[in-house]
Amino acid sequence: MERKNVYICMLAALLSCSDSVKVSRTLDAMPAIFPDYNGVVIPPNMAPLNFALDDQDAGSRAVFSFGGQQFEVKGEKGSIVIPPSKWKNLLESAAGDSIQVTVQVKQGNEWVAYSPFTIRVAPEKVDSYLAYRLIDPGYELWNKMGIYQRDLESYTQIPIIENKMSGNNCVNCHSFCMQDPNKMLFHMRETFPGTILVDGDKIEKLNTKTKETISPLVYPSWHPSGKYVAFSVNTTKQAFHLNDRNRVEVYDETSDVVVYDVDRHEISWSPLTRSEDSFETFPTFSPDGRSLYFCSAKAVAPMPQEYSKVKYSLFRIDFNPEDASFGEKVDTLYNGFKNGKSVSFPRISPDGRFLVFTLQEYGNFSIWHKDADLWAADLASGESFPLEAANSEDVDSYHSWSGNSRWLVFSSRRMDGLYTRPFFCHIDGNGQASKPFLLPQKNPLRYYADQMNSYNLPELMEHKATVNPHDIASALRNTPGTDVRVRRENP
Repeated sequence: MERKNVYICMLAALLSCSDSVKVSRTLDAMPAIFPDYNGVVIPPNMAPLNFALDDQDAGSRAVFSFGGQQFEVKGEKGSIVIPPSKWKNLLESAAGDSIQVTVQVKQGNEWVAYSPFTIRVAPEKVDSYLAYRLIDPGYELWNKMGIYQRDLESYTQIPIIENKMSGNNCVNCHSFCMQDPNKMLFHMRETFPGTILVDGDKIEKLNTKTKETISPLVYPSWHPSGKYVAFSVNTTKQAFHLNDRNRVEVYDETSDVVVYDVDRHEISWSPLTRSEDSFETFPTFSPDGRSLYFCSAKAVAPMPQEYSKVKYSLFRIDFNPEDASFGEKVDTLYNGFKNGKSVSFPRISPDGRFLVFTLQEYGNFSIWHKDADLWAADLASGESFPLEAANSEDVDSYHSWSGNSRWLVFSSRRMDGLYTRPFFCHIDGNGQASKPFLLPQKNPLRYYADQMNSYNLPELMEHKATVNPHDIASALRNTPGTDVRVRRENP
């Protein structure tokens, strides 16, 4: 009886407000909120999940509770802005469990409560920073863009580099070695072209086009040692559709995969990663550094007329980091031609258990393919399966892992079909994804309505990047750059 009385008191506290507001009834319905946080799984170090209510100017409030902890937030024109300190304390207490959120609104002369929803707080943290490029959604313009970093424990965003410092050129393909922003690279195209490689306090500009390769280095993947970077080299073209739901198509006319030696400034390859009758692209190293995974499709011509016949498969080849040599055969992890699908963006969890890739009907430019979904491969069993809870009816594409292999951030157009936004999901020990949640903002409704850029290549970082943007710009503008060469022993 005593326990029952305690429960009644707690329920009364939940449904009553400190300023004498009394809830007269509870609705058998969930509140309509933006973003949708009902049933999501979040890390214990995520910024407050502020949200907005539909058409609630008359009055609103939200009650957040876990165990004996509880606090209330009064809505301002339907927006619930959570105090950071109270949110942080609540998440720290609820790690490994769930918090409950009860939304109360004023309807006429009475206050009513919606059915409460839950937010599960995982025990595992996420890396504290997220890097991304902000770009116009069509990808044909680059007069204003930059690579930015966002503190995931707050709402602070600052630039790593903005192209206003480098002649308004194209900035792309940022990549980090094992989530470490002290070892990173990205490309500059057109004005002051080159690849910038940051290694601690050292900033190096690289000239990566050689007479033996078809293009400068393009899509990167760091070796876990930091001694090598795998790249694709591509002759890429764009096509814009008038009457196709996939608005933009980017396709390869030729492409290969090579490995760059950071210290020797040399490029090497295998005949199995560089062939005339195949398009090889999107390399990624395994966490132990002993395997190189990549996508490859049988070359199709003429392009772009036959672009929809290109089906990329997922392959693996041995790699020896002692001498940058390759194995003599490739293994097939997913046969795109046999399954009538096409693979892009393979990424392996740092613990080596799962490989997540994007699967679409054809081609490799999945970020504009509305049928693109996230799939996972269990590297122990070889089984592939869709990340059903994470996928949507629109594009779900580019993704990266957290350092502890428990979080995945990916780009999705599910909100409006036009702009890519970053979503996060938890990956459990069986490789299954949770319901994803949108990157939190202080005022999410206004922010995402006003933000006219796509988030491109979301990449998690273990800490803040401290490289000075002015030092990067100086290296681009004032140094000739180091020429990359081809290793003599290449086949």
